[in-house]
Amino acid sequence: MKRTLIFVCISLLAGSTSHTQQSTPAPSLNAPQPPPPPGASRPNTPAQGVVPVPVPIAPPKPNGPVQKSLVRITATSVEPDYKAPWNSGGIQRGVGAGFVISGNRILTNAHVVSNSRYLTVEREGDPNKYPATVQFVAHDCDLALITVSAPDFFKNMLPLKFGGIPALESTVSAYGYPIGGERMSVTTGIVSRIDFQLYTHSSIDQHLAVQISAQINPGNSGGPVMQDAKVVGVAFQGYSGDVAQGVAYMIPTPVISRFLKDISDMHYDKYPDLGITYSKLQNPAQRKFLGLKDDDRGVLVSTVVTAGPSAGIVQPGDVLLAIDDHPIASDSNVELEGERAEFQEVVERKFNSDSVKLDVWRDKQPTTVTIKLYTPWPYVIQAHRYDVRPRYVLYGGLLFQPLNLDLLEAYRPTDLRLRHFFEYFVVEQLYLQHPDVIVLTNILPDPINTYLAPYRGGIVDEINGKKVRTLDELASVLSETPDRFVIRMIGDGPPLVLDHNKVESARERIKARYNVLKEQNLEEQPMTKTPEQANKT
Repeated sequence: MKRTLIFVCISLLAGSTSHTQQSTPAPSLNAPQPPPPPGASRPNTPAQGVVPVPVPIAPPKPNGPVQKSLVRITATSVEPDYKAPWNSGGIQRGVGAGFVISGNRILTNAHVVSNSRYLTVEREGDPNKYPATVQFVAHDCDLALITVSAPDFFKNMLPLKFGGIPALESTVSAYGYPIGGERMSVTTGIVSRIDFQLYTHSSIDQHLAVQISAQINPGNSGGPVMQDAKVVGVAFQGYSGDVAQGVAYMIPTPVISRFLKDISDMHYDKYPDLGITYSKLQNPAQRKFLGLKDDDRGVLVSTVVTAGPSAGIVQPGDVLLAIDDHPIASDSNVELEGERAEFQEVVERKFNSDSVKLDVWRDKQPTTVTIKLYTPWPYVIQAHRYDVRPRYVLYGGLLFQPLNLDLLEAYRPTDLRLRHFFEYFVVEQLYLQHPDVIVLTNILPDPINTYLAPYRGGIVDEINGKKVRTLDELASVLSETPDRFVIRMIGDGPPLVLDHNKVESARERIKARYNVLKEQNLEEQPMTKTPEQANKT
C-alpha cells in the first residue's frame, strides 16, 4: 500500500511562490467634475483625481508574543545505511520548530531530532545558535523534549500553556519556520476533523489527530498550533500537494499530556496495546447470527496476538460491548469527553501495567474480563526504527539481516513470500516460529560466493539441519567449524552451500575490498548515545 502522508519538516525543499493581486478600476482622469454649490469656492485640488489610500491596521495577536516562546531547530542527522550497515550512513540536514514549556524544556516532534548527531537552537532576535541535547523521544507518538544547557538561553523566554481539544470549525494558528525565509511564520485555518490517524513517523501507530486547514509546510514540524493564547496541538504531518492541498494534521493535547506524564519518572515506556484485531458489527444479519440485540453495540474480535496482553483472556469470536464502562458502538466508537472516538482511545490514555475492563459477549452470554496492559513486541517489525544501528551478520560476503520496514524500503524486494512474512507477521502469528525473519539481503561478490545471486532475498530456515529462529542463533551457528555450511531457505529449491575453510581464507580479503569494519552487529545499539541516554527513549 502506497503511503501518501509525508512529514512537514525535516526536508530542505525549494519552491516557487505565486502572487495574486486584487485591483479595482481607477476613476477616469477625464471625467467631468461636478460644479461647486452656489456660494462655495472650489477647493484647491490637483487637476487629476485623487484616490484615498486606506491606512493599514496591524492585525491583532490573539495568542500573545509567541515569538518569545518559539525556537528554530537545525538538526544534522545520519541516516542508517541498510545496504552496507557497517557504514555510518549519509549525512542530512533539516530544520524544524519547537516551543518552550515549563521546566526550561523545549517540545518538538520526534522526526525533527531523529538520528541526529548535532542539534542547534535559535530564538527570535538572537543571532547565536545554541547547542541542544535530546532529553526524551517518543517515536510512537512523534514527540520529543530537548533542552539547552546555556545558562542564559531561557532568560526572557515565555513557557506556553496547554489548552484542550479545539472545537470543529474553530480557528487555530500554526507557528513555525517553513521554507521561504528564516523568520517566524504564522498561518491560520479552521479545525476540520478530529479522528484516529496513522502517525507516519513510525508508520504503524495510530493515535488521535486533529486535521486543520492552516498551511503546514516543511519547517513547521514541531511548532505550536494555538487558540486563545494556549497550545492546542503540535504541527507534524500533512498530505503531499499532488494528493490533497490545505490538509494538515496536529498532535492534540491528550497525546501531548500522556507523553509528558509518561516521562515524569525519567523513562519513556511507550504505548500499551490490547493486541487484537477486530471488525465492525453493523450488518443486521451478522448481529442476529451472534445473538446480539438490535442496539448497534459491539465489535467482533478477529484475532488475538499470542504475545499481547489479551492472550488467554479474550478469544477470537468475542464481541466487545464496552470498555471501562464506555459502550462500544457497532462502528467501534465510544463517547469520550463529549466527542466520538475509536474505543482504543481509552487504552491510548493508559500506561503499561494499567488495567482495562471489557464487557464481552461470548457464546451468546455476557461476561466481564480485566486485562493488564503492556506493549506487544511483534509490532516492531512493521515500524520505522530510529537512533539505532541496523542488526546484521556478514559471512563469506553474504549479508544476513532481520526483516523490518526500513529494510523493505531500502531494498524494495518483489518477492511475494517476503512481502507475506512482513504483512502477516503479527496477524498469522509468524513470529512464533520466526522471532527474526532472517533474509539474505546482499552478496559482496568474491570467488567463494560466485553463482549465489539467485538466493538473494531468501529467508533462512535452517543451517546444517538446525532451525534458525533469530539473528543470534544464526551468528552462533556460523561461528562453528564444520567442513561446510548447508543453508536451506524457506520454500523449494536446493540449499546454499559454503565451504568453511574457503570462507575463512577469504575473510580479510572481503573486509578490505568492501571496507567492512565490523562483520556483525547483533543488538540495536544507539548510534551516538550513552547507555543513560538510551534508557530514556
